[in-house]
Amino acid sequence: MPISENEVNVLVVDDEENIRTAVERIISKLGCRVFKAADGESGLKIMEQEYIGIVFLDLKMPGKDGMDVQKEIREKYRDVLVIIITGYATIEVAIESMKQGAYDFIPKPFEAEQLRMVTKRALEKIYLTRETARLQEERSRTLMDLSTEKSRTQTILEALPNGVLVTNTNVQVVLMNQVARNLLMLEGDKPIGGYLEDYVTDRGLCEFVRNIPQKNLQEGEEIPSYELQWDKDNYYLVKGNPIIGEDGNFLGVAVVFSDISSIKILDNLKSEFVAKVSHELRSPLSTIHEQMAMVVQDMLEDEESDEDKQILSRAKERTRNMITLVEDLLDLSRLESGVAFQDEKSLQVEDLLYSLQQDWIVQAEEKSQDFELVLPEQPLPPVYADSRALESVFNNLVSNAVKYTPEQGRIRVEAWSESSEEVIVKVEDNGFGMDEEAQKRIFERFYRVKDDKTRFIGGTGLGLPIVKGILDDLGGSINLASEPGKGSAFEVRIPAESDSS
Repeated sequence: MPISENEVNVLVVDDEENIRTAVERIISKLGCRVFKAADGESGLKIMEQEYIGIVFLDLKMPGKDGMDVQKEIREKYRDVLVIIITGYATIEVAIESMKQGAYDFIPKPFEAEQLRMVTKRALEKIYLTRETARLQEERSRTLMDLSTEKSRTQTILEALPNGVLVTNTNVQVVLMNQVARNLLMLEGDKPIGGYLEDYVTDRGLCEFVRNIPQKNLQEGEEIPSYELQWDKDNYYLVKGNPIIGEDGNFLGVAVVFSDISSIKILDNLKSEFVAKVSHELRSPLSTIHEQMAMVVQDMLEDEESDEDKQILSRAKERTRNMITLVEDLLDLSRLESGVAFQDEKSLQVEDLLYSLQQDWIVQAEEKSQDFELVLPEQPLPPVYADSRALESVFNNLVSNAVKYTPEQGRIRVEAWSESSEEVIVKVEDNGFGMDEEAQKRIFERFYRVKDDKTRFIGGTGLGLPIVKGILDDLGGSINLASEPGKGSAFEVRIPAESDSS
């Protein structure tokens, strides 16, 4: 349905009726048309019928949760501003949602003035976007003209809270607002027209901008981003978008700097908290687990009752699961801080696999599974990596294979190389397997496959994200092939050691 130039449709998606009513009462006074939905599916149906500009979205709802709804909105309606409504218990999830494209968030309970302030800011952004589009339609200009003409577009750019920088096809800066100048610590009278490197000292950012034309973005594809750490307290998320003319020719790149310092500070505090708590828990849990193992062993020798043995065995397994969770959190914390697995050296993957084989055989035998390790007759190319990092990769993959394969199943680990540039390791099973939807999400943190066959299997949902994080740091990759009822195969590719390593 068409709307007037100054009218904005707002959608409120929240399972609490009092929240929907309160938001409608407050923002309808700002000249907005308000639509309401009690769940994500209903909200998405409204968006199919109405031109929505702003969505107030609750993260915790029955049915499709807010994160999934936000992802679908981002894919289908890229211009819609999503404002997260969240309880205090989910503020970390809200921050993660903002990283994925949310415009802002409001914690519950909220004050009327706080809601009005956030809504006005979003409306201003929409009005500025509309005005910019209107000005672009009024008159066709070259990018270099924009840099010298005192136009309304320049005025709008100066009013934006984010830094904006535009380059032409030769990567010369043709437009830059004052926020970008301040961020780059440029003198106020420094003229534009020079090459990007004359203004930006961060070489990684310069390379990022130069590579934008090569990306050939398709419609709906995610805009590339680059994280710029200016100093220990200032972080910026930089997004670059190619500018394409009406004839399809590449005209330049628009670069936007968004301040994410507060988000990074919160993220660092969270990581530090997780690391400290995990360190405090690991030692006592390990002690309890070892003592419980001794008690279980003594009971086996003394032929105590089967019921007592089962109770203690379950308790022992629970402590083992808690220790695994603590170790996963520590690995995750190291990866996030960028200091994980720094003891890199030249090593042979086949030697590492052989040293881990006995532990894997024991795990498989506990479920009466067949385990096979296949190593090549000739030495594989050496890799340059931290042995603990690769142990974590292979232990997680084999442990998952054992857990998600029923008794009498088969686990196979094979290593080979197709060239001197990389080493390939495949971990294959004939277990439960997974469908396409699970395969898309399997590397998300805390995601676990849940169905009738796997719902009793313990785990943290962190193992595979850690595996992917380690391989990303090593410059490697992991691929998955799986089919429900037939098993899964994870193929890991690790770059071989180079002469400069």
